[in-house]
Amino acid sequence: MKLKMLFLGVLLLLGTVAAVPAVFTKNSVVHDFIRPLVNEQPVRLEQGDERLRKGLGLDKKAAWRHLGDARRTVKPTSVVDVAEAAQDTQAQDRIPKSRAEVDLSFAPLVKETAPAVVNVYAARKIPARRSPFADDPFFGQFFGGPFQSPPRMEQSLGSGVILDPSGLVVTNNHVIDGADEVKVAFADGREFSAKILSKDKTVDLAVLKIEGKGPFPTISIANSDDLAIGDLVLAIGNPFGIGQTVTNGIVSALARNNIGVDNFGFFIQTDAAINPGNSGGALINMKGQLIGVNTAIFSRSGGSNGIGFAIPSNMVATFLRAAKNGGHYERPFVGADFAPVTADIADALGLRRPTGALVRSIYPGGPAAKAGLKVGDVVMTVDGKEVLTPDALNFRFATLGIGKSVTLDVLSSDVRKIVTLPLAKAPEVPRRDQRTIKGRNPFAGATVDNLSPRVADELRLPRTKTGVVVAEVGNGSLAARFGLQPGDIILDINGERVDTTRKLAEIADRGDRGWQFDIERGGRRLTQVVR
Repeated sequence: MKLKMLFLGVLLLLGTVAAVPAVFTKNSVVHDFIRPLVNEQPVRLEQGDERLRKGLGLDKKAAWRHLGDARRTVKPTSVVDVAEAAQDTQAQDRIPKSRAEVDLSFAPLVKETAPAVVNVYAARKIPARRSPFADDPFFGQFFGGPFQSPPRMEQSLGSGVILDPSGLVVTNNHVIDGADEVKVAFADGREFSAKILSKDKTVDLAVLKIEGKGPFPTISIANSDDLAIGDLVLAIGNPFGIGQTVTNGIVSALARNNIGVDNFGFFIQTDAAINPGNSGGALINMKGQLIGVNTAIFSRSGGSNGIGFAIPSNMVATFLRAAKNGGHYERPFVGADFAPVTADIADALGLRRPTGALVRSIYPGGPAAKAGLKVGDVVMTVDGKEVLTPDALNFRFATLGIGKSVTLDVLSSDVRKIVTLPLAKAPEVPRRDQRTIKGRNPFAGATVDNLSPRVADELRLPRTKTGVVVAEVGNGSLAARFGLQPGDIILDINGERVDTTRKLAEIADRGDRGWQFDIERGGRRLTQVVR
């Protein structure tokens, strides 16, 4: 009898051992009953809960990991928790399960940078229009006074970026060009007068100085060479004058050229919405640093089509540095003119693809000539950075500044060589000798200059050009009637070579009955005959 009771007890014990795990298995009846009483998730702790961590024995081992909501949790220890944690880590494309995982905001970035982006108001005084009878001794008494309209003010609106706590603001030249009065307004309602320290039409940049007590909020300048296509960016400005606005997008392309904005050919392209009024505003990266100054859009309607352009921050930094030093920005002079490498040229040179800048002409005695560059050479890199186009090459020169030297990798007659090229100040040789031509001749009313690299810079002509150039043409003058334009290079008159303004004035004073002269305009030679 005792043996039977012992046998039944053993069977009961074995059954209990086998049944209990099944009863408490996940999704079983007992498990579902007690589940509300048990927290299956890891215990959430704040990093300062030292007593609780010590009680759980976590004070010796680091048991923290980052969460999307910036809180911390104890590492899972059960088999189920380990499996769920591994699944969480691997499934990056799962549906977000919390507000913290859904919320992605640029608000902290905007809060930090937007105060340094200002509105720029420029006012121009338009002269009064006079009656055509105002100077007539008889009709003037009837039409001179009442029909003379008063002068009026024309205003333009743009944006600017404060880059120095003393109040130095960078904006576009076209925003303030010709302005008689400039004001800067902050998003918080403050408004200050500003004076123009430096401006340059070629690179479309200007530096203003706020006439107020600082320090002012600023944005730091990033290295635009670190940009990559696809990087996230924010554009901040004042489109259409409606108030400060922030848009986001990506870097769509780099080193854009030939977009019809003056002759600066190295832009960042972005799809962040840029509209009229955004000019001069900030394009910033995800670190809150300036990577460009918004300057232009490609649009048929006048609004944003997702193709905007910004001047790279490296160019902005160079321009700002010149203004801080009390001078105006000047492009370095290298004494060479460059052309793009076409597919045919690349094939003839044995290049796998069209790249580099072809030396088209050399200024005698200039830095390029002294460094050993020759016509036909191809510049492949500048300081180790690849050169795709002449615009990219000139951009590298422009951002380095006068007084620096660059190292060029040059392909010359199928041989690669390294050339050190100094960046000098544009010389004024021959000396400037500006004259306004008078008399009865096709050049009367034109102001002409001896063409030097410095004058060529001012008129945005190739620096290797020589001779006599038309700087200005008077309204209604004979020169204007015969079609002369600023930038025209006068080559010869009646078969005589014109190489100085004095020579031109002497020929014009002769009063010849007939005139035949050749000019160069936009790289083309034109002939004009006057009888």
